[in-house]
Amino acid sequence: MDAGFTCPNRDGTVGVGGCTFCNNDGFSPSYCKGEKPVTQQLDEGLLFLKKRYPRSSFFVAYFQAYSNTHAPLPQLKKLYGEALNHPDISGLVIATRPDCVDEEKLGYLKNLSHEYYVKIEYGIESCHDETLARINRGHIFSDSVRALTTTAEKGLSAGIHLLFGLPGESRAHMLAQVDQVNRLPAQSVKFHQLQIVRGTRMAEEYAAYPERFQLFALDEYLEFVVRFVERLRPDIAIERLSGEVPLPYHAGISWGRLRIDQVQKRFERFMEERDTWQGKLYSPG
Repeated sequence: MDAGFTCPNRDGTVGVGGCTFCNNDGFSPSYCKGEKPVTQQLDEGLLFLKKRYPRSSFFVAYFQAYSNTHAPLPQLKKLYGEALNHPDISGLVIATRPDCVDEEKLGYLKNLSHEYYVKIEYGIESCHDETLARINRGHIFSDSVRALTTTAEKGLSAGIHLLFGLPGESRAHMLAQVDQVNRLPAQSVKFHQLQIVRGTRMAEEYAAYPERFQLFALDEYLEFVVRFVERLRPDIAIERLSGEVPLPYHAGISWGRLRIDQVQKRFERFMEERDTWQGKLYSPG
């Protein structure tokens, strides 16, 4: 869903320009347009999904574009309510930033969760404050810890997004984040590899200074994720292994037309060949 939200690092609340890697058009389905009413987007999306996944019986509205709690509560109630009034929708997944929630909004979502499936996804992207500043994120890692802790205290389910390959981060820096992730009260994680997307400030930086970037080739990425997952807390569900941007939007390394389900199958083969599993090297405490 694109419900017409923006982000606090776009509208001047904490900054302007947005994250340097972000061009939301590269991450959104064709039916997902902010000028369309919520119900119309749901109707068009469900028409597509029911054909693609004919055995599916339940659907949730995924408010994905930009920061989907960055608005006054009455506006959120109107948009979420319209989605939940759709006869085929049984819940909400809300993608947002850790600096865009508060007690009042989380309290409202807690009340909704008594009747519907509700999950909040926080874009953490990195656990390193220097990286967050470099990509113009507009928040620091402690904001993520605070938001996830408050969400857990409300009894709400939460997931996080991590972006691997950001400039300034070595492979060792990225791998070291797993210890911080393991301490977070999160139920799931989505992994994304950095993709240089046309129309972003990062694409301009990449064109001028490609040496600043260490983009992942496919097998190199899968090798890295295997190492990360071996150290990941076993009860954290991995909902996504990689991102997928249409080829016309690519300005850097592309994995071609490989779909995310094909990447997943390849990853599973990597795990089997190495006789390893999630949490194999995890050590609590």
